[in-house]
Amino acid sequence: MSAAAVKLPSVSGYSLAFATPLAVFFLLFFLAPLLLLILISFYNDTALSSMGAAQYIKFGTDGFSLQVLGDTLGLGVQVTLLCLLLGYALAWSYVRSPSSMQKVLMLIIVMPLLTSVVVRTFAWVVILGRQGIVNSMFLDLGWIETPLKLLYTRGGLIVALANVQLPLMVLPLITALQKLDPNLEDASSALGASAWRTFARITLPLTLPGIIAGCLLTFTASVTAFISQSLIGGGQMLFMPMYIYQQASTLQNWPFAAAISLVFLVAVLGCVTIFNLLGRMSRGSLAS
Repeated sequence: MSAAAVKLPSVSGYSLAFATPLAVFFLLFFLAPLLLLILISFYNDTALSSMGAAQYIKFGTDGFSLQVLGDTLGLGVQVTLLCLLLGYALAWSYVRSPSSMQKVLMLIIVMPLLTSVVVRTFAWVVILGRQGIVNSMFLDLGWIETPLKLLYTRGGLIVALANVQLPLMVLPLITALQKLDPNLEDASSALGASAWRTFARITLPLTLPGIIAGCLLTFTASVTAFISQSLIGGGQMLFMPMYIYQQASTLQNWPFAAAISLVFLVAVLGCVTIFNLLGRMSRGSLAS
């Protein structure tokens, strides 16, 4: 029998029965709880006695709740921009380093993923505290006379979250930069373009898919980082994960907590959709 006569089975030719365990798992542990959450959000009171849209009206007309939602999304944008700035430089250094150095850099990059988020967060509490490493160093150098307030501030939270989420930005950027043909940069340089012009016109557009993927992962992880937001942000800043926890656990207001959760879910999905649209636009512009 010739090689041409051998017909390999098609991937789409397998029975859908093989997907049954995954479908059952998805149904029981994702879809069913989500439907239950939607049902609870349409109760008007904590006694679950009457149904309506009172919880969503309450959220939409409450300036405090809208401010918490805006602050949370804004925090995600700020952390994403900082991760993009640091992550692109780190990914650039990784791709242009020798193979022996790349192993060391990769270990440094993935190290935060190998450490518990609680441990990483408490480490930043020690670093940013009034008697922490940063203030102690500044005092020893004589740069400050009294300790700076770094912990329980928005700036400290952004820096800590950027450290925690940085691998999610760097890894997609490394993949995008590794796929970049170095001959394109050489050709641009040979035609007289400066290094910055080559980066702006060649490197940056061709790595846009990696940028979009990294921003997507970093943003979604930052806005839902309950532990880091709670420990480093403290009680002076309130974001959506802690707001939902307070309504559900402390106040026992399950309908309003469910409504907040769904509004937050829709808002994050809206941001994800925008990222996906930007990704499609970047691929379309590159194709043309």
